[in-house]
Amino acid sequence: MNSEKKRFIAAVSVLIGTCIGAGVLGIPYVASRAGFFVALGYILLVGIMILMTNLYLGEVSLRTRGSHQLPGYAQKYLGKFGKGLAEFATIFGIYSAIVAYILGIGESLSFLIFGNLSKGFLLGVLFAIFMALLLWDGLKSLKRFEKWGVFFILFLFVLIFFIFMKDIKLENLTRVDFSYIFLPFGVILFAMMAFYAIPEVELILKNNEHLMKRVLVVGTLVPMIFYTLFAFVVVGFLGEQTPEIATFGLGKLFVFLGIFTMFTSYLSLGNALQENFCFDNRMKKGVAWFLASLVPLGIFILTRFSKYFSFTKILGLGGSVSAGVMGILVMLMARRAKKMGNRKPEYSVRISLPLLVLFSLIFLLGILYEFFFR
Repeated sequence: MNSEKKRFIAAVSVLIGTCIGAGVLGIPYVASRAGFFVALGYILLVGIMILMTNLYLGEVSLRTRGSHQLPGYAQKYLGKFGKGLAEFATIFGIYSAIVAYILGIGESLSFLIFGNLSKGFLLGVLFAIFMALLLWDGLKSLKRFEKWGVFFILFLFVLIFFIFMKDIKLENLTRVDFSYIFLPFGVILFAMMAFYAIPEVELILKNNEHLMKRVLVVGTLVPMIFYTLFAFVVVGFLGEQTPEIATFGLGKLFVFLGIFTMFTSYLSLGNALQENFCFDNRMKKGVAWFLASLVPLGIFILTRFSKYFSFTKILGLGGSVSAGVMGILVMLMARRAKKMGNRKPEYSVRISLPLLVLFSLIFLLGILYEFFFR
């Protein structure tokens, strides 16, 4: 395999691995509440929005010389206020994701080892400490684990598809509950969100930037297909009995699916946050590592004192707020980068004012729903 193909696979793996994390495990639950076809509509809508936003951000990165994380791009094209919003969205989104991963992995390990969730908190804490050690190794660890983690995820999904396909019940897929009609939006937005991996993709594609557009398209479409088929199988099999962490309803073997999806995404997002603190905030490695690894662990410990923070509530809140704010900023950055960029990009995507307004309204409505109506 030549160097170009290796870089393409590595870059796509980082993007897919960031996408397919805790969110995929929450999609069947919200789909079982609102209805599979309602969730499918959201997957298509949100998927198109995220694909366009990823392409815009990819173009921003290609128009800008030097290494930056998202807040760095925001400062260059939107000023200090833009950087502040991007910092908030980045930290809020990644912290939300990591807290969800610690919760989900802790409970998954407890389910595997003890057959119940009683040790989920303790195992979550221990796992977070283990991940902190991996994150100290930075991008080297990311490249080592991301590709194999993604392949293992897809392999396990194929097993789930063929094992449970014969047990799917049509009535589980056709029911709709309009009282939960907006429930899937935040969770699916969280599941599709991979903005934070794009600067890492740019680093991997150094001297092969012509692959960026293809990587973003493939890396966004694969999770959309994955989520649709996974929700189809799980909801069709379990119906209203679908648990918040979907793999719990499939048996212990497939709980590994959840662990690996969250593991690869945890490593990718944790590394992106650490790089953000290093590159754009000029922090020393030790301080950046502490903020990216141990602070989320502290937040996880605090959330366990409240019954409000369930698995899907964390996903929905993190997705709507972080992706909503960042999505709007990316479109604004893309418009400015076309005029202010200091490098000719390998591709360019047209962005119109009506599209910017439409996407912004959808993102804002998602944020309002999570805060005031859920």
